Amino acid sequence: MWENLLKAYLARAIRKGRLTVTFADGTTESYGTGVDGPEVAVKINDPALARKMISDIELGFSEAYMDGRLEIENEDIYGVVVLAMLNLRGEGAHRGTIHKLVAGSRKLLRRMAQFNPVGKAQENVAHHYDLSGELYDLFLDEDRQYSCGYWPRLDMTLEEAQEAKKQHIAGKLLLKPGMRVLDIGCGWGGMALTLAKDYGVQVVGVTLSKEQHALAVKRARDAGLDGQVEFRLQDYRHVEETFDRIVSVGMFEHVGVPHYREYFRHVKKLLAPNGVALIHTIGRSDPPGTTAAFITKYIFPGGYVPALSEASAAIEKERLVTTDVEVWRLHYAETLKHWYDRFMENVDKAEALYDAQFVRMWRLYLIACEMTFRMNDQVVFQFQLARDQEAVPLTRDYLYTPDRPDVLKAPLEETSQVASAPVRAAE
Repeated sequence: MWENLLKAYLARAIRKGRLTVTFADGTTESYGTGVDGPEVAVKINDPALARKMISDIELGFSEAYMDGRLEIENEDIYGVVVLAMLNLRGEGAHRGTIHKLVAGSRKLLRRMAQFNPVGKAQENVAHHYDLSGELYDLFLDEDRQYSCGYWPRLDMTLEEAQEAKKQHIAGKLLLKPGMRVLDIGCGWGGMALTLAKDYGVQVVGVTLSKEQHALAVKRARDAGLDGQVEFRLQDYRHVEETFDRIVSVGMFEHVGVPHYREYFRHVKKLLAPNGVALIHTIGRSDPPGTTAAFITKYIFPGGYVPALSEASAAIEKERLVTTDVEVWRLHYAETLKHWYDRFMENVDKAEALYDAQFVRMWRLYLIACEMTFRMNDQVVFQFQLARDQEAVPLTRDYLYTPDRPDVLKAPLEETSQVASAPVRAAE
């Protein structure tokens, strides 16, 4: 029965491209027109999988691929992800009754899923960021920047794009030697160390990851900056001092909607009267929604990508002045492409660290995220905030003066990035 329901669902849902499925009973059927999308083939090895895919096709597919109950011909994960995004998401997507019920319940329970008090927040962080440090060495840049790079030119290396990101953020912070800076969610310390070394500021970085904290402390000591940079294994909600500047890169996605006002309340409390904060976060261009079940369960428990309306509402209610909002569109897609390529260059090492199932999970994670930025209008928001509206210049001209790095002056060639999506889908 469940297999017949799955076949009926696919016949209604797949319109663009073509999906060929070999079912567990040995029968093969094709769905879709074969145009306006990739052609991919999968083989289902478990007859019980149909029931799971009817209730949640994305999670059911992801788990089955991870553990080998479903095989993708030629390992064409890009093709499958693109086909799914073309047909299963958006206004025109067909959704069965059970799928609608599951999606509806997820919306109702999303605040509970994003409830991240201090203890739970540390558990969620450990799930992802306390993985082996060797894993992150396989695909990140030398500075271990695990967030969106800045790509004014597409011929830049990953290291150059991450350096450009740090310098762009530093420019928005309007730093002066001797200032005290708080880095909320400091990761492995790259941003804090760059600000201290290049701009002569004092930095306190806080993280909930034991692995990140240990490496950040070692990096500061090795660089001779341990007297200028302090890394703490501490929740930002337990910080008591006041700072001239606050920076937070790639951490707000882990806050959770129920804690947005709490987060910005602390930003305001910790910020000096004439201080400036820069909050860099993944965001969604569409209205508030939910996190994909695969991401919540296996990658970032408690995580959520905010809509502009959700973040802005919390900022407004905490009476912070929004002095600037910048939107980066395809920069993260390029970053993820580089991460994936580097990961695949070291895929044997990754499998040796964990196993083949982990490798399939990580490949799916990186590809799905890249294509979400390319096809589903996911972006990066940079909020520049202050307590005083005169804390920053009235225009962005200060970012593009002759003494700024040349990489900030070239326009982003977004048409080339968009064009690259179907090419990668065919790889």
